[in-house]
Amino acid sequence: MSTTPNTTFAVGAQLPGEILARIPNLPVKPAPVELAGPQVRLLALEPQRDAPGLYAMSNGEPLRLNGRAIEAYDAEKLIWRYLRYGPFDDIAGCEAYLVELCSGVDIRPMTLIDQASSQPIGTLSFMANSPANLKIEIGHIWISPVMQGSGVIYEAVYLMLRHCFELGYRRLEWKTDSLNERSRRTALNVGFRYEGTQEYHMVTRGRNRNTAWFRMLDHEWPHVRTHLEKRLGI
Repeated sequence: MSTTPNTTFAVGAQLPGEILARIPNLPVKPAPVELAGPQVRLLALEPQRDAPGLYAMSNGEPLRLNGRAIEAYDAEKLIWRYLRYGPFDDIAGCEAYLVELCSGVDIRPMTLIDQASSQPIGTLSFMANSPANLKIEIGHIWISPVMQGSGVIYEAVYLMLRHCFELGYRRLEWKTDSLNERSRRTALNVGFRYEGTQEYHMVTRGRNRNTAWFRMLDHEWPHVRTHLEKRLGI
């Protein structure tokens, strides 16, 4: 039996051998990779290399990049409010967090780099990796306020989706604080589908968090890919 990305399976259906054969080829910790598009590159994060640039782009100080500008801003409000970490007092604090993030057994953090300036502008991660179930999550996402609204998030997520589906994953997940309207909107605009909200999912910064779940399946990817490539002009 030959399967294509458009193949769907009923609940309880036996999966063909060619799909099951993908499982042992995927490591629990996603392998380092470099992904490149017209506007951005994604590199496997290296804390010592990347902490200075990432801190500079996220500490609330005025920023200028590629003709875009933002004056002094509230970093907690624009970046960190719905994340479990940040803002950081200094480069050392940022680097310590990145070291901890990279230590996870099922996560591969990626540094988002602006192609024109080679400046790090944020992070995204391949995470909650479950090769046995051919699923993985895209998360730990933040973009410097100077580049928010520029559309780079769509290119970055497109590159990550394409990489994962080419590796043979069947399901990509996106989870966010249910109060994070910007993240929810981005997930839907990319092409993820809302599955529901898990209540009392986490205690974050001493607060109750409900988590909204989104997903994309392999048979949905061809349509999403066409839409994104048209949007991005790729």
